[in-house]
Amino acid sequence: MLRSALFAAMILVTAPTIAQESEQPIRVGMSGGYFPFTFVRNDELQGFEVDLMNAIGAEIGRNVEFETMSFSGLIGALQAGRIDTIGNQITITPEREEAFAFSEPYVYDGAQIVVKAGNEDTIKDTRDLSGKTVAVNLGSNFEQLLRELPNADDIDIRTYESNIEQDTALGRTDAFVMDRVSSAQVIAESPLPLALAGQPFSEIRNAYPFRDTEEGRELRDEVNGALDRLRENGTLSKISEKWLSSDVTTPQ
Repeated sequence: MLRSALFAAMILVTAPTIAQESEQPIRVGMSGGYFPFTFVRNDELQGFEVDLMNAIGAEIGRNVEFETMSFSGLIGALQAGRIDTIGNQITITPEREEAFAFSEPYVYDGAQIVVKAGNEDTIKDTRDLSGKTVAVNLGSNFEQLLRELPNADDIDIRTYESNIEQDTALGRTDAFVMDRVSSAQVIAESPLPLALAGQPFSEIRNAYPFRDTEEGRELRDEVNGALDRLRENGTLSKISEKWLSSDVTTPQ
């Protein structure tokens, strides 16, 4: 049975595709704790990222192996060659582009502020974060987005490994920041009293990072071709609609 140990230890899930046995599988790292993109329910790893990578594997004829670990360890695992890419809504940033070969974006989103329900009027935009305590997931791009704000020195930024919404709902933090799509899904699914505050800020483009080696770039090119075909035949948008109730796979 998979319990909380899921986030402390790596598990391996092999997704069947039409791949030949002689082909090396694509090893995809993810946290397994980022609903609705990658999460465990009834001991099954599922979500938008799982369905999409399975579809990519089927397109290029290779098995997909999912390896779960803490989100903060994913980049290190990729750099060390323990995984081939990350399926966990990795945002393209200039710093990451210097270190990795990215696929084309497959999700276009924005950063969203979330507060305890009833406090929506206290934070209308990022300027209102001054003097506030704001939670973000450890290792995510949202900490950097907050630190780039003009009023960053006035924001108390706190990093969490997971479950950042609980402290905001309990009033221990004033807000948390994650992507717009996940925020809306968390609010819809969670019994916690939470609400969106203001409009999304800072466009986010999510893509698959690969090691910037000949082998990594070759796999990146294969994945890009699969993404193009899945976009053209409508599969990409169908997966988005299934998990996110909207199509976030094209620029707005």
